[in-house]
Amino acid sequence: MVDDPGPTDEAVNTEPEVPPVPVLREPRDGVPEPLVDAERLDALVTSLAAGSGPVALDAERASGYRYSQRAYLVQLRRAGTGSALIDPIALPDLSTVGEAIGEAEWILHAASQDLPCLDEVGMRPARLFDTELAGRLLGDERVALGTMVEKHLGIGLEKGHSAADWSTRPLPYDWLIYAALDVELLVQLRDVLADLLAEAGKTDWAQQEFEAVRLAPASAPRVDPWRRTSGTHKLRNRRQLAIVRTLWYARDSYAAERDIAPGRVLPDAAIVDAARNAPASARDLAALPVFGGPRQRRRLDRWYGAVAEARALPDEELPPITSGVGDGMPAASRWRERDPEAAARLARARDAISTVAEEHTVLSQNLLASDLVRRVCWEPTAADPDSVAERLVELGARPWQISLTAGPLATALTPVTE
Repeated sequence: MVDDPGPTDEAVNTEPEVPPVPVLREPRDGVPEPLVDAERLDALVTSLAAGSGPVALDAERASGYRYSQRAYLVQLRRAGTGSALIDPIALPDLSTVGEAIGEAEWILHAASQDLPCLDEVGMRPARLFDTELAGRLLGDERVALGTMVEKHLGIGLEKGHSAADWSTRPLPYDWLIYAALDVELLVQLRDVLADLLAEAGKTDWAQQEFEAVRLAPASAPRVDPWRRTSGTHKLRNRRQLAIVRTLWYARDSYAAERDIAPGRVLPDAAIVDAARNAPASARDLAALPVFGGPRQRRRLDRWYGAVAEARALPDEELPPITSGVGDGMPAASRWRERDPEAAARLARARDAISTVAEEHTVLSQNLLASDLVRRVCWEPTAADPDSVAERLVELGARPWQISLTAGPLATALTPVTE
C-alpha cells in the first residue's frame, strides 16, 4: 500500500478567487433612437431643462475616414432626462441643447478632444469635469474610459467601436449601444473621482485643470504642415521636399473637397515615393506603386500636375531641408551637442519633476508639461523660485503646478560645482 503524499505544491492554489467583473452590455433603460427631427429635439430640450444635476456628454467623430473633425453623433445623459443620442448631421444647430443645460456641469472623458466639435454645433460648457484628466491627477496611468469604469466602479463596459466611421448612415445598432454606454456611467464615475480628489487634497488642482481645458483657445494652424508627412526624414534633396510639399497640398485640397481623410486619398508613403523618384511624366508616375492603381489613375493628372509644379520651381523657391520655423529651441536629443550645460539642466529638471510627481501621486506630464520644462531649461532663467515662478506664469502653467515645481526647478537650474 502506497501512502497518499497529499496535494502537491502545484495543486494548491492559495490565492483567493477573484470574481469576474460584471459587464454592462446595453444601457439599463434601452438604446435610444437617434434624434433627427426638430420636434423630438424640442422635446429633449424641455426634458433637459427640467432635469437635475450634471450632464454626461460625449461626441463621436469619423477620424481616419473624413477630412473634417465634426461630430457625427452627440450623446448625453442627465437625471430626470435619461440618455439621448442626437444626429448633428440632421440637426446641425444644437445651441438650444446648450441653453437647456445652462450652468450645469458638463462631464466628459478627455474633454479636449470633444469640445471643439461640440462648439461647432453651438454647445459650450459653463462648468466642466473631465474624468480622464481627474484620473491622471490621481496618478492613474491607464485612463481609457472602460479601464477607469472597471477600476473605480467595478463594472466592465462593452466596447469596440471607437475607431468606426461614425459618418455611416444609418448607424448600426451595436454602434448605438456603444455610444449610449459612453455616457451611461459617467455621472457615477465623476462622483467617485471627485471624492478621491477631495481625499487627496487635489480638488483645487482639478478645478484649475478643468477650467484651463474649458477656456483653451482653438489650436493655431501648423506652419508647414506638409513637413509632417511620414517618411520625409529619409529625403535629403530640396527638390524632393518640394515635390512632397506640392503633392501634400494637392492631396489636402482634394480631401477637403470630398471630406475624405487625406491618408485615404493618397498614403504618405506614395507621396514620399514620388518625391524620391521625381517622375518626369505622368506615365512615369503611373509606373510607381499606388499611382498605377485604378483609383489613383482617375486622379493622375492632379498628382502629376503637383509633381511637375515642383520640378519647375527655380532653386531659390525650393524649401530648405529644415523648416527654420520655431522658437530657436532644438529637439532635446540635440541639446548635448548644442549646449551641454542646458542639457545638464534639463536632466536635473526632469529628475526633480519626476520626484515631485511621485511624491504627490500624479503623472509627471500633468504635473508640468515636458515642453514647459524644456523652455525653462533652455532659455536662461534666474535660479531662484520667484524668477522660475514668473517664467512658468508666462508659459501658461497653473498656480498649483507652479507652487509645486518652482522651487525644485530653481534648484535644478543652479549649476553644480565640483
